[in-house]
Amino acid sequence: MAEQQDPSPDILEDGHLYFAWRPKIDVEQPGGIDDVERFYMIMRPDGGRLFRLIVIGRKHLPDIGEHERCWGFVESVAKEGKDIEAGLRETTYQTKTRGVRTLQAARPAGEAAYALLRDGSSTFLAYALTRPERPGPVQKAFNILPEASFALSVKNPEKGAPPGVGLGDEQQADYPKTLQKVFRDRRFADEDPRLLDYEGAEIVLVGAERRPGRTHGVDLEDEVKGSADIFRHLRFAKSRHPVEPLLEGRWS
Repeated sequence: MAEQQDPSPDILEDGHLYFAWRPKIDVEQPGGIDDVERFYMIMRPDGGRLFRLIVIGRKHLPDIGEHERCWGFVESVAKEGKDIEAGLRETTYQTKTRGVRTLQAARPAGEAAYALLRDGSSTFLAYALTRPERPGPVQKAFNILPEASFALSVKNPEKGAPPGVGLGDEQQADYPKTLQKVFRDRRFADEDPRLLDYEGAEIVLVGAERRPGRTHGVDLEDEVKGSADIFRHLRFAKSRHPVEPLLEGRWS
């Protein structure tokens, strides 16, 4: 009797994935994770219909070996990459007590092909890094591995959370009734990528696999059309965003 093979996972969505980070206010020469204000993940689904800017809590991706959990949220959704980039530029503002303060521009830290895979009863965000070719200190600090996958779920905004945990009620996603039904009164849902298309969507990532291509049986670079390019897709001009973290893996 022939051995029955596990069925291939369903690909719910694929596209390009970008990692970026922003230094803390007034830090001119960041040199480590303690100098980081925020860590971002930017999703560009195939077809370029929209871009999602996601803030990742703990300022790093979950540890795979420990099956670590990290919370995050969709900060903004835009139809064009340049609108995401505009919000990541350097900004200067005046304060009453400390004068002029500067929030430096975000730096790119990685480009990848990604897919949302429905495997069994769970959905996984799997990626394969395409740049930098050799991850350096920056990628190590953010736990950006050459490839990895994370179980991904989206929180039901109609279900409460402990005080001080997650976004406030007014900040959470406001889903239309047709999409809210996806939760089926559960605390989390993961089977519909459209849940990520709303600002304030809260997510949980759990470290799953170091080699998702082998585990899930999907070659991400072959599956995703075209190459990731943060300079073309997101208009990250080198004159505005230091590129050493992306090209050389070092802090700048």
